[in-house]
Amino acid sequence: YISKITGYFNLQRIKSDKRIIVFALCLLIATSLWFLNALGKDYSETLTYSVKYVNPPKNLFLSNTPPSKIELNVQAHGFTLLRHKLAFSFAPVIFDLTSIMQNNPGAGNTITVPTADLIRRIENQVSKEISVTDISPRIMTLVFDSLETKTVPVTARVKYDFKLQYNQRSAIVMEPDVIQISGPAGVIDTITSLQTEAKTFHNLDASLTQVLRVHHPPGTNVEPQSITLHIPVERFTEKELTIPIEIQNRPGQVNIKLFPPQVKVAAMVALSDYENLTPTNFSAVVDYEQIAAGQTNLDIVVEVKPEFVFLLKTTPSSVEYLIETE
Repeated sequence: YISKITGYFNLQRIKSDKRIIVFALCLLIATSLWFLNALGKDYSETLTYSVKYVNPPKNLFLSNTPPSKIELNVQAHGFTLLRHKLAFSFAPVIFDLTSIMQNNPGAGNTITVPTADLIRRIENQVSKEISVTDISPRIMTLVFDSLETKTVPVTARVKYDFKLQYNQRSAIVMEPDVIQISGPAGVIDTITSLQTEAKTFHNLDASLTQVLRVHHPPGTNVEPQSITLHIPVERFTEKELTIPIEIQNRPGQVNIKLFPPQVKVAAMVALSDYENLTPTNFSAVVDYEQIAAGQTNLDIVVEVKPEFVFLLKTTPSSVEYLIETE
């Protein structure tokens, strides 16, 4: 039986039997006329649109989460509805928050809007050929809160290490190092600083520049949204210096000789600073209080050194002394 049907619709038979061609043509014409007639009628349909809320009132912001989508019961010609459905995606419906607040004077910072009141605005955005008969949800609640802005410092959440013989030459630079944050007054008042996203860098052997996003609490905005971090990195080498030793807390009438009176300091310094590093950049001291306590050897402490110069060792680590009497 199936073979008879397939044989009946054999391509050669269709070509030779004009009745089949005429029948198919008439069927196509009839279907097209029926389709055109159907599209000429009015139909009711439900369309789903995204919603975008814009232009909040000055110094206020939308603190709740109103509907992100609305369903529109619409009535229109079939041609119009077909054209919209073939578009696959619809532009969002825009709600102007300042305009809505102005149309609801005396409502305070919480406005309850019957969505039926917004039908004309929606129709103007959707299509003048479409009539909106109903909207879901039927009620839209908009809650506004005071907007506060302040400037706070930013901290970079970074960890890093260096390749052998390399180190940090100078302080990390962040551009900018302060950020403007805006949001609810109750939230902004609790914020004293912000942090960047966390990053880790290994085996640095050259200066690093990295853009980092600034993290901030939900419901707030920051400007700018990122900072540029610069870590200056350079090759280091060892340098040895001889530094005179000073005595702290020594009574004015007491003469003391130290043995030796100087200390050798070995330090790692950036190549670009090698020639500029001199004994005057350091201060080595012993404390007279150790003499008063009866110690025979005084501990040497390097109290002052340039930042980003790293001490390796001091020789000796302690000295003997002799109190001279007149």
